[in-house]
Formats: sequence, structure tokens, C-alpha cells
Amino acid sequence: MIRSLGLATEPVHASTGVLMGLVGEGVLPSLTPLLQMQEGRAQGLNLVDRAIDFDMSGFGAEKLPDVLDWAERLGFSALNITYPCKQAVIPFLHRLDPVAAAVGAVNTVLFTADGRVGLNTDTTGFERAIREELDDVRIGRVVQLAAGGAGAAVADALMRLGAEELVIVDLDSDRARSLAKSVTERHGREAIPASPDQLADLLPTADGIVNCSPIGMHNHPGAPFDLTLLHARHWVADIVYRPLHTELLRAAAAAGCRTMHGGHMAVGQAADTFHLVTGRAPDLPRMRRHFEELIADQ
Repeated sequence: MIRSLGLATEPVHASTGVLMGLVGEGVLPSLTPLLQMQEGRAQGLNLVDRAIDFDMSGFGAEKLPDVLDWAERLGFSALNITYPCKQAVIPFLHRLDPVAAAVGAVNTVLFTADGRVGLNTDTTGFERAIREELDDVRIGRVVQLAAGGAGAAVADALMRLGAEELVIVDLDSDRARSLAKSVTERHGREAIPASPDQLADLLPTADGIVNCSPIGMHNHPGAPFDLTLLHARHWVADIVYRPLHTELLRAAAAAGCRTMHGGHMAVGQAADTFHLVTGRAPDLPRMRRHFEELIADQ
């Protein structure tokens, strides 16, 4: 899977010491840093991964350029980038991996001798998760909620998985139209922009529903739409994993839907990022076990 990223580069560090960070809003409870560090420890690496949480730091995403500068000067090997910075970070990078350039979003920044390189392991992580957890569902017509950085990555993965029609729903109509247009042009199959007030008409004919919004996270509680619209014929995926079983997924399970929680994508993207940063192949089953242990401890 990692080869699909298309970036020919040496690992950032071949030594046993790696310093990483996770940048975004509400990232302090994230399990990704612990997951990365545990896999590093299992492979004999001194890997340190620190959360840089805008909600706790007293500044916001407007300081992203400074955070990149600070991290680079302090000797960080890489940063994971999350909400709301996956698209905002692009102007401050020197080059993009072809997949990240196509998706238009970055969740991993490598600090290399040739400058800052942006990549996207969200898209490969989500694709892997669907193939492993929902491999027998009909992709067909999928309604995706949110067109931000994570949404761009998921939309690309859904098209690679064979979605015949993708409906992209976002409060920002311009953002929905822009993502739908780029996805259609890239994959040759139709992606349609829509607004949340159309969901009552859209969901009855949908095969799958994917929540790419932050709604459902510990700091954004609730559900992204009227849950009475769920039907047993739907499969439902959520990229949120804190909590693992969001209000949306609990309601979907109660309605008889097949579901996939965000932990599957989280482990997949973490594994791909670990490979990019360290140059070492991660032990994916071990990372899944670590994730399950971390969740159980919360």
C-alpha cells in the first residue's frame, strides 16, 4: 500500500532516534503518538511523538507556519497534520507527493535535506480499512459528509475502491463543488456536491455513508445528521475514533447497518506514516493489537 504514495525518497532517519509531532485542534487525547512510539519501541527505535494541540497551547491554526519552523529548527523528523490544517499546510511545504498533490490535502510532513515534503497516508489508510473490514459491501452510491482535508483523502480512496457515484455533502457549498469537480476529473466517475438539507432525499438511495466531519469527536459531540434517516441496507463508516463508537455508529448498529469505526483508518495511516518516517516496515497486526490495548485502557 505504501508504494502507491509514489514518493521516491530515503527515510528521514536511518538512526535509532526519531522525533515526531502531531499538530491540530483537540489532538491531546489522540492515540496516534502512543501507537507510533510503541511500534518504534518494539523495533528498537527511540521514537518520540509529541502532541502539539492548538486547543491547549493558547494559539490557533494561524500559527501553523511558526509551528513548522519551530519543529524544523528543533530537529523533528516529521509531523502528522490533522484538523483543521490538512489543506492549510500546503503553501508552507516545498513539494508534495503525487498522491497528496492529487488529493489536495496533507497529513504527513517530512523534514528532509531537500525541504519539507507533504504526503497523505489518510487516503491509503482508509482504503486499506474498507478492504479489510467492509470488503463484501456494495460501494455503489456513497454519501460522504464533509469535504475538508480528511474528506478529500477519503473521496479519493472511495473512487479507487470503485464507487460508481459519490455525493459530497458539506455546509460550505464552494468546498463541496470544488472537491466533487476534482474527484470527477481525476477518476472519470461522477462526484456530486450537495448540502446537508438534501440528506433526507439522498440517503434513501445510498449504499454507504461515510462521516469525514469532526462531529462525534470528544470535543465535537453529537451526530452529523438526523439519525432516523439510517436504514439497515446502509453500511456506515466514521473516521472519528475518539470515541471509538460515536453516536452515529451506535445508531447505525441499532438500525442493523454494517459499521466501521475510525480506529481502522487510524491504524492504517499510522502504519504508513511509520514506514515513511523510519524506513522500516511496520508490523500491522502488532499495531492493531497495540491500538486495541490503548483503547481498552481509556
